[in-house]
Amino acid sequence: MLNVRKIAFIGGGNMAEAIMRGLMREDVGVGICVAEISFKRRDELTALFPNVRVVEDASEAAAWGEVVILAVKPQHSGAVLDHLERAITPQKLVISIMAGITTAKIEENLVSGCRVVRTMPNTPALIGAGATAVCGGRKASDSDLDLARQIFSLAGSAVCVEEKQMDAVTGLSGSGPAYVFTFIEALADAGVKNGLPRDVAARLAAQTVLGAARMVVETGEHPTLLKEKVTSPGGTTIAGLHALEIGGFRGVVMNAVDAATFRSRELAGK
Repeated sequence: MLNVRKIAFIGGGNMAEAIMRGLMREDVGVGICVAEISFKRRDELTALFPNVRVVEDASEAAAWGEVVILAVKPQHSGAVLDHLERAITPQKLVISIMAGITTAKIEENLVSGCRVVRTMPNTPALIGAGATAVCGGRKASDSDLDLARQIFSLAGSAVCVEEKQMDAVTGLSGSGPAYVFTFIEALADAGVKNGLPRDVAARLAAQTVLGAARMVVETGEHPTLLKEKVTSPGGTTIAGLHALEIGGFRGVVMNAVDAATFRSRELAGK
């Protein structure tokens, strides 16, 4: 059970829905209120979550919740925080999923002394398989960080990092699903090139990535050791790995994370 009774969401988009699904799936015994400005989306949320209180006014939801999760688009952060200034008191924990918005920026828009935790979830949270990084602002306690980690663990896994590392998190796990989707697509295309039907190639490629990822997570073994177990001397796998090395596969992946990390810093004005 979470050490909180009421959680309010400001914004009812896909990521808020993913977190709510995690809370409902695990039946952690908390009340939920979500503020959403779109009439159509409010109707959708009411249909999806009959036991969730759905309102239009963000300040109403924020005043109600003990934990307030900011789940609006980053470009709307200033207007939303201005609207919530009186509703959010230092007794409440504020958790942000707004990409690129620092805890300091949130703190300066709220009442002095507010406790702020910043998170960076990724899209697999929508199916309960997300990866989320969590960091705390100046007033956030260890118990605040632990509560945030528990909440996001309900939609996958969550780890605590320093805020200065959040751009790297964005480049790695935030953007990472797109790299993996591209890899799955390339695997499937190669299967088709070598004679497999498209649907069979796509299914085998996706399951291969899923199975390999689960082995890393569930065995706790280093990827290098797992790779060696698949790689027989003079066999097919080492031939394929040799081709990847010639093509600079690992360097390209590292460059992708570097580029996304750099762009995250640019967008944050660093």
